[in-house]
Amino acid sequence: MRILDSHFHYWPRSFFEALCAREGYPRAFRNPDGGYDYRRKEGALGLLNLEPEWFDLDAELAHMDALGHRIDVIGSIGPLSIHFSDVPPEQGTADARHWNEAMAAAQRAHPSRFWGTAAVPLTDTSAAIDILDHAIGELGLVGVNVPGSVGTDACIDAERLEPFYARVAELGVPMFIHPTDAVFQDLLSGYNGALHLTLGRVMEVSAAALRLIFSGILERNPGLKVVMSHTGGALPYQAGRIDKNGARAGLPKPPTAYMKAMFTDTVSPHAMGMKFAIDYYGIDHVLYGTDYPCWDPATALRLLAGIDLSQADKEKLFRGNAMALFGLEDQRPA
Repeated sequence: MRILDSHFHYWPRSFFEALCAREGYPRAFRNPDGGYDYRRKEGALGLLNLEPEWFDLDAELAHMDALGHRIDVIGSIGPLSIHFSDVPPEQGTADARHWNEAMAAAQRAHPSRFWGTAAVPLTDTSAAIDILDHAIGELGLVGVNVPGSVGTDACIDAERLEPFYARVAELGVPMFIHPTDAVFQDLLSGYNGALHLTLGRVMEVSAAALRLIFSGILERNPGLKVVMSHTGGALPYQAGRIDKNGARAGLPKPPTAYMKAMFTDTVSPHAMGMKFAIDYYGIDHVLYGTDYPCWDPATALRLLAGIDLSQADKEKLFRGNAMALFGLEDQRPA
């Protein structure tokens, strides 16, 4: 089977080497395993302790090859997407350009095997639009990443950001929302990060998506293609409550009408959660994803094999939906 993993992480080593050379925070430190530890601030709990495979795309693709399928990937930034809005605007712009050029280089080196998505510095709306235009129009990246918060500011629906979302919609590229380690990390501290990783990130992606809905951003920009990570966080499970209380936002349609127009992935170590995402959003709006190296693709494939899907639905889930959503074309024969 040909598969396209829509939630995959490759992070360029050159970017982290540059972070290691900086003073102050956020910054990176080399760890004994040959990878890096990333810290947003001094004394922060280190949830981003990264092994070497994060920084070796050839090794990551070899891991995919060992699974018995032809698996191509779309690279996303994940929780590090907050970094570009954590630093001063000029630094965030330079860092985003560095990241995007590294993704474009990887995409050129692995045509039809790896597609990259863009970083943007959301603290400066004009700079975010410029970086977005350069990443999509000149570098050829296929989507854009936004964190669940702008630094420690949870309001990604800020009025000043509306021109950015309008530009994303105009370009027609998917916008991938991933939670970070800012808004809920201190509130849900302790247990070696277990509480935050279990609940905090789910809460953040859920709140971010609802802000885009309740603010009217999706109503005013109906072409905006939003991809929520991790099977949509808590939103599908709370759909009835969202419509009941979300009526206060004064939207012309029920909030879940906007929510069901979004897309999500299959990143959930739980077959029932995967199935509920497919049942709720519909097979056309769910993309196969593994969060690799955070999670094990072999387990993802095993869990999905236990869900009763027709062959046509499998082809949509495992490749067709992502190819269509991201507007991809194979550049070499299968």
